[in-house]
Amino acid sequence: MLEITLTLEHKGYKPIYIQVYEYFKNEIETGRIPPKSKLPSIRGLAEHLCISRNTIENAYQQLITEGYVHSEPRKRLIVNDIDNALLSQLHSSQLQTNDVKEHRVERFLYDFRYGNVDLDNIPHTLWKRQMNEVLAMDDEHLIFYGNKKGDLQLRQQLAHYLFQSRGISCTADEVIIGAGMYQLLSIISQMFLRMLDTVAVENPCYDGARRVFINHGFTIQSVPLESDGLSIAQLEKGSAKAVYVTPSHQFPMGMILPIQKRLSLLKWASENDSFIIEDDYDSEFRYQGKPIPALKALDRNERVIYIGTFSKSFMPSIRVNYMVLPKRLLNIYDTHFATYNQPVATIIQRTLAQLLEKGIFERHIRKMRKIYSQKHTVLIEAIKQYMGEYVHIQGTQAGLHVIIRIENQDEEKLLDRALASGINIYSADKYWMERPKDNAAYFLLGFGELSHHDIVEGIKKLSYVWFDGE
Repeated sequence: MLEITLTLEHKGYKPIYIQVYEYFKNEIETGRIPPKSKLPSIRGLAEHLCISRNTIENAYQQLITEGYVHSEPRKRLIVNDIDNALLSQLHSSQLQTNDVKEHRVERFLYDFRYGNVDLDNIPHTLWKRQMNEVLAMDDEHLIFYGNKKGDLQLRQQLAHYLFQSRGISCTADEVIIGAGMYQLLSIISQMFLRMLDTVAVENPCYDGARRVFINHGFTIQSVPLESDGLSIAQLEKGSAKAVYVTPSHQFPMGMILPIQKRLSLLKWASENDSFIIEDDYDSEFRYQGKPIPALKALDRNERVIYIGTFSKSFMPSIRVNYMVLPKRLLNIYDTHFATYNQPVATIIQRTLAQLLEKGIFERHIRKMRKIYSQKHTVLIEAIKQYMGEYVHIQGTQAGLHVIIRIENQDEEKLLDRALASGINIYSADKYWMERPKDNAAYFLLGFGELSHHDIVEGIKKLSYVWFDGE
């Protein structure tokens, strides 16, 4: 019998037959059991390892199925002749894979990450209760992929919600459900490929959106911002036939596009047979004055593609976004995406529909608007108290982040000091295509996940390492 040096873990999570199979597989691949060798008999090996014959038989059957051994009449299993060079490459690849270190998630004392939400107020109980009610429904549609545009009930509820909250008049047929921003932008890009070759973006803008357009082969026209948002004059000078904008809370700089510029942007789109992609990513959270109607609400010529999300307002993990297509694009969508199955689970969509229909979602928004407004105020006051004239704050009317600008400072050095002190902050550098020549450092400070105490202490410590501890 071959020398078998196999130690079995009887209380481990891995079945015994898998352990036996993997042992012989590894011995054959490494050459320690050479080709034409005979494996021990089922009975002999079972007695040697003190396990059942069925266990050995299952392990051997797996080896036969994968081609490591073969059986011959009245003989034990024989090891097949396998290309040593290929096995060597296989093992080299496996060793490299095993050598990859697990990604270490750094822990910071204070993390001003944009996009994080208040973990203490995520409505786990509400979500679980409503999903259980949906699962209890006698509705066979919940089992299948569902309507390709998305669950009809959710689209109907969204059409109603958008009219009430954003002033958008649309039908359920114009609403498309998607699995995140990137998926919806990818669909839009594929529709545009047949119509245009250049997409304009704000400078700076959300880098993820810009990357989607680049990945689809579009030429990017960078349009600078003015103090009140996108420069319409600069947009008009370019050749773009579509523009991606964040008018209700410019990302990342935070300004709100005024009504005159909104009307001018719509006029540009109409006169140039162009389209506007409106990313309304956190419009629910406005802290000064009444909510501003969406750009889509002013669109009378069907030129605006509106995109909304549940990520900031509810739970990022459900990965549900939605868009409202202009009627003029519906035929293109129906023609080219008719075979695409809906990527969002029907159960999740129906649960969201129920939350909207029962008013639970709107009550949650009101609650979170109050919570985030208080955190926003704490952040602004802390910056003013501890940083004072050292920084200029931008984007203070809405959203889950602010921008701070620090004149005549090296951005990398400030970032290094913050990180070394256990404070995670985020440079705005990656959002620009052409960085302004103002010799200033720009940082995003998100506050959604932080407590009032951590906001104050984080800003206090950040001020010390930047301005007092030099």
